[in-house]
Amino acid sequence: MTANPEMAREAARTILREFGVKGAPVPIERIIKARNVMLQYAPLEDDLSGMAFIKDGVGIIGVNALHHPNRQRFTAAHELGHHVLHAADIQKAVHVDKGFRVLLRDDVSSQGIDPLEIEANAFASELLMPRELLASALDASGLDMEDDAGIEALAKKFRVSASAMRFRLAGNF
Repeated sequence: MTANPEMAREAARTILREFGVKGAPVPIERIIKARNVMLQYAPLEDDLSGMAFIKDGVGIIGVNALHHPNRQRFTAAHELGHHVLHAADIQKAVHVDKGFRVLLRDDVSSQGIDPLEIEANAFASELLMPRELLASALDASGLDMEDDAGIEALAKKFRVSASAMRFRLAGNF
């Protein structure tokens, strides 16, 4: 399977349109619950971000309650991406994300090049930091990637981490 991040971003844009999202921060918990997916927070090992699975026909997302709220939001969006994009895969087994990588016993997952993870990250990034809302927030003046205060302010507005915002603005998500 080859990753298709643009398809993942389009799936996120469809959800944003469905929910009429017009501003930041995106209400990720409300979106998850409205899609009839259970969202659960629990203390997990520090390197365990979250998990997605379907049990008895019920979608479930688990998020590490010990992580920063901004990271929790990204994890929740990432795991929703697995539900939206990879339902057939998460029906077979619990999908566990460790540092946002699926725990498979192969070299692909440890390199961060797993197609499912690439797509879930693209989905989460577009869902929480939609291109249109970012463009509006940046206005005509733009933003210098070295402007730490500017990046922090933008990240705060979208309720994501500064590192996630940097990745998004650099075009890596």
